Amino acid sequence: MQPVAHIRSPYAEKFGVPRQGNLAPHVISEIVFEPPYRNDDCIRGLEAFSHLWLIWKFHHNGEEWHPTVRPPRLGGNTRLGVFATRSPFRPNGLGLSVVRLVSIEPGPVLRVSGADMVDGTPIFDIKPYIPYADSIPDAAEGFTSVPRTLLRVEWQTPRPPMSAEWLAALEETLAQDPRPAYQQDAERRYHLAFRPCEISFRVEEDTAYILQIKPLT
Repeated sequence: MQPVAHIRSPYAEKFGVPRQGNLAPHVISEIVFEPPYRNDDCIRGLEAFSHLWLIWKFHHNGEEWHPTVRPPRLGGNTRLGVFATRSPFRPNGLGLSVVRLVSIEPGPVLRVSGADMVDGTPIFDIKPYIPYADSIPDAAEGFTSVPRTLLRVEWQTPRPPMSAEWLAALEETLAQDPRPAYQQDAERRYHLAFRPCEISFRVEEDTAYILQIKPLT
């Protein structure tokens, strides 16, 4: 199975990629097709849809997987079966995401928001999201029904001269608390590679504090 496209994303590393991409709507990514599929005919009619399903590969994980995993949503202390979670460490390493189609650019290139993927992630298929078939309002939520609180974000360093959209995307990313669930040290510094910058931050109680921003090398 060969990728039909790859994604261009501001996330240079796995750390910091939102666990729920739709909670970071200002994060804009681009889907760039591979040469055999770099054809406007392949996406004819796609502009009529607002959202897309992406089937993709956790390509940074290798082939490692485990029968049980510890979902961050449960504090990283409770084990559940891998098929009862969306853990990236899966037998075939496939991911499934819904993204919003922002625009179609020449190439063609698809600009999307809400992609929870590392830069360069291979995409194996793209399908339109169909509300009447894909949305099930009364579906059971399982362990994900546990309430999730977003962090507040405070700047302890001057904001860089970036666009308002970039600043909002960064704050949305940090608000989801990218730390491993078992790390709660309020003095520990974390480093997020969010192109084109590296962000240093720490988390204390319900607030993420941005400490430093410098160019990503």
